[in-house]
Amino acid sequence: MPKEAETINHPYWPRNLSIPNYVANDRSMSEILVFLFSVSGILLLATWSLTGRKVAGSRLSEGRRLALCWFTVCGFIHGVIEGWFSLYYTIIPEDQSFLSQLWKEYSKGDSRYAIADNFTVSMETVTACLWGPFSIWIVLAFLYNHSYRFVLQLIVSLGQLYGAVLYFFTEHRDGYIHSEYGHPIYFWFYFVFMNILWIVIPLILIADSWCQLSTCQSMFDKAAQKGKSKRS
Repeated sequence: MPKEAETINHPYWPRNLSIPNYVANDRSMSEILVFLFSVSGILLLATWSLTGRKVAGSRLSEGRRLALCWFTVCGFIHGVIEGWFSLYYTIIPEDQSFLSQLWKEYSKGDSRYAIADNFTVSMETVTACLWGPFSIWIVLAFLYNHSYRFVLQLIVSLGQLYGAVLYFFTEHRDGYIHSEYGHPIYFWFYFVFMNILWIVIPLILIADSWCQLSTCQSMFDKAAQKGKSKRS
């Protein structure tokens, strides 16, 4: 019995997971969530205000402004929060820095982050290095009306969708053992809701990019056809 008690020194699943260097958070769940949603909310409001100005002589639609709010928050989450994990994943279980405690809290919904699982480290490193900076680039591309803006949106949204699908599918293959299955906060809110956003919203933005790029290609093809007709 004492031996079993020594091995379970953490709140993660499966309960027999060995994390010998784990140090419990001294920040509460509410403190961590308030920080996350407060910063995200401030970024949303700032981006909504910034995108209200005219771009190339006209104003962006409300839907486009919401998309840019999304990418701004993605830049923060991918670049800062996931960037922290990609840099410090080896010490997070014992570290008491605020962002390390955020990851220890989130790990209650997916303990792969507490044990630095190979998939999560690889995925989060790619996400932090590519999709974080690219998300901010997308916002700037739309604000300055660059011609490649929808290409960037398509690339990042495809990358986000691919990562999220692999994230869920690998855990499904493991039998959802890294969380307390069915728990309203840790499983349904942390693991499912906070990640399924990166499936639903990228799908919408992929469809948007598809329509925009297809329309441009169609207009180009028609112009090229007219040019051939005039020459002939």
